[in-house]
Amino acid sequence: MSKTLLYGATKIDETNSAYAPVESLAQFQWKNRVFVVFADRDNSRAARQENQLLADRSALDERDLVVLKISGAGVRSHFGAADSLDGEAIRRDLKAPGTGEFAAFLLGKDGTVKLKLSEPITNGELFAIVDSMPMRAAESLKPDK
Repeated sequence: MSKTLLYGATKIDETNSAYAPVESLAQFQWKNRVFVVFADRDNSRAARQENQLLADRSALDERDLVVLKISGAGVRSHFGAADSLDGEAIRRDLKAPGTGEFAAFLLGKDGTVKLKLSEPITNGELFAIVDSMPMRAAESLKPDK
């Protein structure tokens, strides 16, 4: 089954082996969804994306989202715990654009890429995508979530 997500016009074919779990982010698999932003410090699109996301920390927490920013080879966690990550390995594994260019990726708890963006996304759009995921739907039925 193929899903087309119009945010950034990226088509994700979940049956394709190219969408195997991202090895460099394996520490999050089955625990967290990961939103990765690639851009330099002075990138206005990255700043806008980060500010939007961090404005609703409770929604990030509720959805078990970790937010990472990769600038060059450096990795900074903006929300959630992240240890010993290699920015170059993540960039290579996700086939992200070169240093300084904006891109964002959403990885599901299964560790696969669910969304690739070339422009910032609103919290409402991002959370709607996350909430439409089967694992998230199952989580929302649990009394503690």
